[in-house]
Amino acid sequence: MDGSSVNLSTITSSPHVGTHADAPMHVRDGWPGSHELPLDAFYGPVVIADVSGQSGELEFNYIEPLISAHRVERLILKTGCTVATGAFPEDWPSLSESCARSLLGLGVKLLGVDAPSVDQRESKTLPVHKMLFQGGAFILENLDLRRIPADVYDLIAFPIKIMSVDAAPVRAVLASRA
Repeated sequence: MDGSSVNLSTITSSPHVGTHADAPMHVRDGWPGSHELPLDAFYGPVVIADVSGQSGELEFNYIEPLISAHRVERLILKTGCTVATGAFPEDWPSLSESCARSLLGLGVKLLGVDAPSVDQRESKTLPVHKMLFQGGAFILENLDLRRIPADVYDLIAFPIKIMSVDAAPVRAVLASRA
């Protein structure tokens, strides 16, 4: 402390590093920033669906059997392609636009993934991001699900309130519903 009364640290980073909530502003100027993310989307029952071992765009006919036994407002896809291993994955499965549209039709208001993005790695247009945001849903990315089996949990993943940026860091917690 060298005579100072407190220690002070500085953090310089992108809000997309680690687990984070994307804000609509991430994909379109003029859309809401991170300080406008609604907390209710990030709190409540969540279905974790294991899609590890899959690649490319997943269609609704693949996802539907994984979630059909549950009322789904929050869905997290466990891809097994996570930065939590210490390396950026080469590829990961994502949803097709029609699958995202079908999930919105079911009332999904939050889609989370353990992968770096809900869209394909090489996407420049981010159609799933845009589809979800236009449909009133929100996005969590870079979750660490390595020790989490597919099941239904209670999710607490509030984004940090940072004014007018494109994403916000999140500390995501899953609680057993047993």
